[in-house]
Amino acid sequence: MSPQGNGFAELPEEAPPLAQTRTPAEFTAALRTLRITSGLTYRQLESKATAHADSLPASTIATTLGRVTLPHERFVAAFTRACGLGDEEIRHWLDVRRRIALTEHAATGDEGDDGSGTSALGALAPASNPRWRRAAGLLGAVGIGVAGTLSVGSLFQDPLAPGALPAMPVIGLRLPAVGSWARVHPARTPELCLTEGRDRTGRYPTAVAAQLPCTGAALPQVFLEPLDKNIVQIQWHHPKYGIGCLTVLSRGPGRDLLEPRDDCADDNGAQRFRIERFGSFAPVHFRIRPVVTGHCLSLRNQDTEDGAEVVQGRCSGAPDQEFLIQLTPPPRTAAGGDGATR
Repeated sequence: MSPQGNGFAELPEEAPPLAQTRTPAEFTAALRTLRITSGLTYRQLESKATAHADSLPASTIATTLGRVTLPHERFVAAFTRACGLGDEEIRHWLDVRRRIALTEHAATGDEGDDGSGTSALGALAPASNPRWRRAAGLLGAVGIGVAGTLSVGSLFQDPLAPGALPAMPVIGLRLPAVGSWARVHPARTPELCLTEGRDRTGRYPTAVAAQLPCTGAALPQVFLEPLDKNIVQIQWHHPKYGIGCLTVLSRGPGRDLLEPRDDCADDNGAQRFRIERFGSFAPVHFRIRPVVTGHCLSLRNQDTEDGAEVVQGRCSGAPDQEFLIQLTPPPRTAAGGDGATR
């Protein structure tokens, strides 16, 4: 994210229609618009691609749509087919992609494709483009995520087959099965939003979840992606840094903090959060519990100040463990990270 703890930027102009796209970022934004229009989750797209004999893992879709570089041609073909487009429409998408590739002289890596259809479906972002932390620096979150899915996570999950989510998958929240843009507020300080901040101790250097005034929290935009009944992935969308999924850190200087990671995976327990209705408040209060541990999200030291970090800890029923979730309409589309992102 930005170098400052609350370094937000203004959204760019709306992305042009497909036929008028001129840059890789605009083209990827158009793909994200198509995903929203299709009404399909990443897992449903993966299933539909499989039915067409294409290999399109949900994690690959999330990673590719989170970048601002031009996707591989085979990804575009498989993705648009999974979205339900016909042959002529798919050809149109491919023609636009080729035009942009030639215009930009973009080195997308198509020439080096190994034919597997899985490992290189998305073009890599240039090294100069700063991003959220990648899988290599996960501090054990992936490992504990797998273990949590098999142990602690099994105590909390109600697994559903892909495409089998109920129309409203979270009790007490009118969240559609396709997901929704949202704002998450601490219940006791609803003027604040959970957004990008920094570890105030200085021990952990990169972006973490914190509470800051909503008036300044235009970015990152938050999207809730249902995974199972009452379980969601909390995504941050940013026009410069792409898509990052909030991940509970298991050890090291950032232990128990939440950090956006660009290796989004439906089966990573450290990126899965159970949303539970709590009490009989109006508006409804929720507890947010990382599946990997079963703990509750709260504010460090029960702090009410701007910039207080979100942490996981033992569920105590304290007021700082209660949150409001406000579903919002899609933001205006943007060339690099837009309202049609997911």
